[in-house]
Amino acid sequence: MRALLVLALLAAALPLASAASSCCDVPAPTAAAKSADSPASRAVGHPLKGVIVEILAAKSSLLVEHEEIPGVMSAMTMLLKVDAPTLAAAKKGQSITATLVKKSDGWWLESVTPVISP
Repeated sequence: MRALLVLALLAAALPLASAASSCCDVPAPTAAAKSADSPASRAVGHPLKGVIVEILAAKSSLLVEHEEIPGVMSAMTMLLKVDAPTLAAAKKGQSITATLVKKSDGWWLESVTPVISP
């Protein structure tokens, strides 16, 4: 019985350990942010500049090569989820600005805007 309890505790700790070693330093939510009624419960957005490398409609995602987001993550190419209207408007090779948001199911792009070249 004691061995089962130890195994259960270890299994519960694994997701916490992997979350602590993630690639991105996103501040932990405060007590106020944990309240569903609080405005602080909304996800924090980070400005992003990048280029759409690929459109993955089956995953409702864009593969985006983006610049460094200071305090959040290094410059990299990553898969980012988007809503249906954004997916429909996206064009491969298009430069964009957007807001990067960490949600419970991954990283999302919101307010995606094409960059118009002069």
